[in-house]
Amino acid sequence: MVRILLSLTLSLMLAAVVPMSAAAQDAVERPVPDRSATGGAQTLEDVLARQRGERIDDSFRRNATGDPDSAAGITRQLGTLGGVSDPEMWRALRYGTSDVIVSAGGAPARVLIQDGGMWWLKFRRGPLVTYGGWLLLGTIGLLAVFYLLRGRVRIEGEKTGRTVTRFVAVERFAHWLMGGSFVVLALTGLLVLMGRQFIIPAFGHEAFAAVAAGSKWVHNNISWAFMLGLVMAFVMWVIHNFPDRTDLKWLAVGGGLFSKGVHPPAKKFNAGQKLIFWSVMILGGSIAVSGLSLLFPFEMPLFAKSFGVLNQTGLPQALGLGVLPETLAPHEEMQFAQLWHAIVSFVLMAIIIAHIYIGSLGMEGAFDAMGSGEVDEQWAREHHNLWLEEVQAREAQPPAAKTGTPAE
Repeated sequence: MVRILLSLTLSLMLAAVVPMSAAAQDAVERPVPDRSATGGAQTLEDVLARQRGERIDDSFRRNATGDPDSAAGITRQLGTLGGVSDPEMWRALRYGTSDVIVSAGGAPARVLIQDGGMWWLKFRRGPLVTYGGWLLLGTIGLLAVFYLLRGRVRIEGEKTGRTVTRFVAVERFAHWLMGGSFVVLALTGLLVLMGRQFIIPAFGHEAFAAVAAGSKWVHNNISWAFMLGLVMAFVMWVIHNFPDRTDLKWLAVGGGLFSKGVHPPAKKFNAGQKLIFWSVMILGGSIAVSGLSLLFPFEMPLFAKSFGVLNQTGLPQALGLGVLPETLAPHEEMQFAQLWHAIVSFVLMAIIIAHIYIGSLGMEGAFDAMGSGEVDEQWAREHHNLWLEEVQAREAQPPAAKTGTPAE
């Protein structure tokens, strides 16, 4: 099921960012323009059409890569000049028709100039920034409205003054390592992605250059802390985050977040926290893998193999994308990985903004769980009563019973 959902998500993303299939492009193929004014060379309209992603007949350039066999003999005047000119050589490199020999990397490594990428740049500057930015702003706006209507979720009963340990030091360390590094990664990632549009107009190119270079360095190096925290949190908490019947009761009343006096039963993690946990593990894991692919594009290509799996399902063809390419240059792999990395990150950022709200301003006493690790018994009784009962039952056992040794 997870594999099907991931494949469907990837296909929907591709439907938005991948250029039209060859069949669809043929249907809108433009007429051959008049190139008499340029002596047969490409015109401005050719360049603009290519940047718009339209299919053009570029055989007049693609095939003009010279003829080495027509070069003059070594003993004749001008020697071997005349077979392939510099423009023809670069044109052959651009269209991938030159005889390039590489020592490693196979066919993708022979791509020295990628003839494409405009669709990636347009999507990155347009829909990605626009919809991603609105997602974050919309999330903040909805939380503001929720706070105005609901207010802070207070501890309704009288505080006991007695505390119970919610999270021990190593759990809090994993949480703050993962959460703190994610916040830094989110900020630096947004600066790199959106800085050109917002920093340059306000502060100039030099300021953006410094910010972008610094953000890239921080982003690449802090990523290891996020991945470490992700693994630690998974190992320590996965056993507590499997769904059970109590989650249905919690979801049925919205966890009591929308109504006062409603306190559904919950164990160490309630249904809402479990959704956060699995969102962080799945989306965070996907972000980490795509980030590693960006750091090591030659060693960790992801999308060519993924496209092969999707082609076998027939899903791309059903969406009108045709057969997806199963051989991609490292440059193309990085373009797909960067888009996937950013899209999934935007979704996780929206989820984490909601998590930060509930853990700080939204709920009284929630921050103590990850601050000092100690929470008031009344808070635990209202939000995690089943877990509190388990803790109190363990504490009531004699020391010998706790260690599993016979009591004296």
